Amino acid sequence: MTSKKTNLRIVFMGTPAFAVSSLDILHRSGFEIAGVVTAPDKPAGRGLKMHVSSVKQYAVQHGLPVLQPVKLKDPVFLESLRALRADIQVVVAFRMLPEVVWDMPPLGTINLHASLLPAYRGAAPINWAIINGEKETGVTTFRLQHEIDTGAVIFQEPVPIREEETAGELHDRLQEIGAALVLKTLQAVAGGHYPLQPQQQMQTTQIHQAAPKIFKEDCRIRWDQPASDIYNFIRGLSPHPTAWTLLNGKLLKIFRARKKPDEGKLPAPGTITTDQRHFLRIAAQEGWIELLEVQLEGKKSMGIEAFLRGIREAPEKAG
Repeated sequence: MTSKKTNLRIVFMGTPAFAVSSLDILHRSGFEIAGVVTAPDKPAGRGLKMHVSSVKQYAVQHGLPVLQPVKLKDPVFLESLRALRADIQVVVAFRMLPEVVWDMPPLGTINLHASLLPAYRGAAPINWAIINGEKETGVTTFRLQHEIDTGAVIFQEPVPIREEETAGELHDRLQEIGAALVLKTLQAVAGGHYPLQPQQQMQTTQIHQAAPKIFKEDCRIRWDQPASDIYNFIRGLSPHPTAWTLLNGKLLKIFRARKKPDEGKLPAPGTITTDQRHFLRIAAQEGWIELLEVQLEGKKSMGIEAFLRGIREAPEKAG
């Protein structure tokens, strides 16, 4: 596509820390940030103090105008957004936009997604790529259209998934790689030449197409699954929303673990073996899961040795 405009006015939309790197790289690279749209402040924590999004914190620190709509179709918000006269909007980790918003600027709206589209469309692409045992993922910039995560692709950057990498660690790498891709995309748009490849014409080796939001009830470990699948499940949910099991009737979150090979006949899935000092292993299909970092309900997260020192009676079963 060709549409040259060297001094783009950008409205940036995002909320969590993942989006800050993209906003920062555009701001530092000299693009004109006409405004920033982010989530409203909300009470959080024990004291219900007002929580300000990471993107808003950055915007305020750098003197960027901020809009925080409760409803994206609110006429007052739409009037304020229109008054910013953006040439293009950039979306990173924000809400689903109505057409009246994403179709507003002359150059439309681009989105950064943390997968190699068309694979892993949805709210949790980083988690699902690890859970499903993928060896590679990546980041994609694309033009927004009606169906979520289906717009024409501009650029992609493949990223290998490391063998022991957690979702949190991969998130942090993709945050920086994605920011660089956003900059590349805006530079291409400003230069007037950039590709727009329809996703239906693209091929992918990744068979898992959906990455829906993950809820707490989805995070319970099923010990009758293969140990390799459980290991990926734990990595893919760490540190958030976190895989969990029940231990002596209490919820135990598991942040880190490792696979142990099957050495002889395995006991029933969920059976625990421990020396009560240095290790705790739980039987699965085709192997064991050895816990390394955990958090018992009402406690802080800790290494397994500290956890074992703090329990009076060795558990026998996880469920």
